[in-house]
Amino acid sequence: MKRLMLEGKARVFWEEVEDPASPPLPGAALVRPLAVATCDLDVGVLRGRFPLAGPYPFGHEGVVEVIEIGADVTTVIPGDRAVLPFQISCVGCGPCRRGRTGNCSLHPRLSTYGLGAMGELEWGGFLADAITVPHAHAMLVQVPPAIDPLVIASASDNIPDGWRTVGPQLAADPGAEVLVIGGDAGPNSIGFYATGLAVCLGSERVSYLDHNPDRLAIAEALGAEVIEGAPPQKAGAFPITVDASGTPEGLRCALNSTAFDGVCTSPSVYFEDPPVPMFSMYSRCCTLHTGRAHVRPAIPVILDLVADGFDPSIVTSAVIPHSEALDALADPPMKLIVDCTT
Repeated sequence: MKRLMLEGKARVFWEEVEDPASPPLPGAALVRPLAVATCDLDVGVLRGRFPLAGPYPFGHEGVVEVIEIGADVTTVIPGDRAVLPFQISCVGCGPCRRGRTGNCSLHPRLSTYGLGAMGELEWGGFLADAITVPHAHAMLVQVPPAIDPLVIASASDNIPDGWRTVGPQLAADPGAEVLVIGGDAGPNSIGFYATGLAVCLGSERVSYLDHNPDRLAIAEALGAEVIEGAPPQKAGAFPITVDASGTPEGLRCALNSTAFDGVCTSPSVYFEDPPVPMFSMYSRCCTLHTGRAHVRPAIPVILDLVADGFDPSIVTSAVIPHSEALDALADPPMKLIVDCTT
């Protein structure tokens, strides 16, 4: 079979490899991709901003079709469409039962599809003719017939990552105001999903701060109040803040703008430790949360929100046919979706 490999900045190629085992092992499934999206991290690697060594199999966001199931798999059948989370998880171990599926104790931590040295290489990537799914009963989340796979291609990672920055917080404090800080180095699509989800979840005021007119236009289309400019020292007082800037200035602004007893979540990746206003945070009882999202528990929530009207496609930069993947990935836009059926 063919699979797409990422070797570094602007470098992707197809390679021939052996077909995965068929029939799959008990509890596993074989699937094929229907729609595959770039993650913010993928774009960072392809643009040379994120130093992830290659080559490695590419793709970890997407919707798949079940081809074949192993013995003991009863939750899906061939022909079903499903979201495949990028993290390998079993659902039965202690961390998985507590919703921490990114740290499944049956596999080495950071076991993922499509992230090379950050995970286990043998899981492969989503841009391939076929993908093996262990723990299929736990990992595959069926997609309702009315939902277009191209709309939810990022439900494997970036949309749940955006949800975790606002969803639990708004459940604990309904209607709370939300501030999202964007920026050139940030996980931009995660910030946009956070923005749109906060609107859909009933925040009384969702503000998006950025200096880039194109990004501001996306945030406005998602229903946010936009604030144009570089991150100031403080942009107000919000119970919920999100640092999607990827810059020390953006993080500082988000933290300083977090209200008393508020929560700031940073899905940004920092290679050097940015300064953190600890005394000010201490004085306001401010919580800072960072780290990888545990995506599997959030996927059913995301599908329900899409069915109720949340539209992730507002964030999509381009949808391309499978045949154009090489050229498009050499210089990817913010959120590229590959239609694997064309």
